[in-house]
Amino acid sequence: MNDESGTSNMQSIYQRALGADFARLQPELQAYFGLHAGAGQAGVGSGTFDVAGCPAWFIRPFFRLAAAENSFFPEYGTNIRFSITNYPHTDPFGRPSLTARRVLHFPGVDRVFEDTTSDDQGQLLDYVGAHRMTLTDLTCSVTPTGRMRMVSTRTRVFAGPVRLPVPDVVGAQAYMEQWWDEEAGRFRIQTRVIHRQLGTLLVYAGAFDYQLVDFDGVLPAVATPLGWEKRS
Repeated sequence: MNDESGTSNMQSIYQRALGADFARLQPELQAYFGLHAGAGQAGVGSGTFDVAGCPAWFIRPFFRLAAAENSFFPEYGTNIRFSITNYPHTDPFGRPSLTARRVLHFPGVDRVFEDTTSDDQGQLLDYVGAHRMTLTDLTCSVTPTGRMRMVSTRTRVFAGPVRLPVPDVVGAQAYMEQWWDEEAGRFRIQTRVIHRQLGTLLVYAGAFDYQLVDFDGVLPAVATPLGWEKRS
């Protein structure tokens, strides 16, 4: 039992979620998604989104409010420079986690999008925003060509002690696909947040370079959320 526990602790949250399918990912994706709390490494990347932001003009006033929470944002543009940092760690509740911080450089303003994904008894939970008040279930799969595909569903929002589930009929779902572009020697990513009735609410797609750097497992202040959430 101890050997199995040790092996589990040396796996990333995505290895846990995918099981044997993790080995079907492109080798470069295995390195990207293989970070775990004991690895002693974080990931740092930078690149350009061909397109990024909110294409639905009627939603932008609401996303302007969400921007203060480092979640959604109202801008929309092309050729948007961005950076991303991934920190594998254990959250305050003992769950294996990965915190990601993205900074998008729109003309005249920088926008931050941050989240923490935690493995909660076999289910990946994605807590979004500075206070981690928005939560979705995250499901991972591997495409026949070895790409990583993720789908976020079952949105709920925490307002103090209140847990507010958002019905699928009025909520939105996020679809992400990431792969290694052998010809370009870079990672590529495509993400869309789609509402059943309103269409695409948020999109970003582009390419980036990425490297692993030394990391002591302690989140730096810039990546530490203003609040943690345990509820699921």
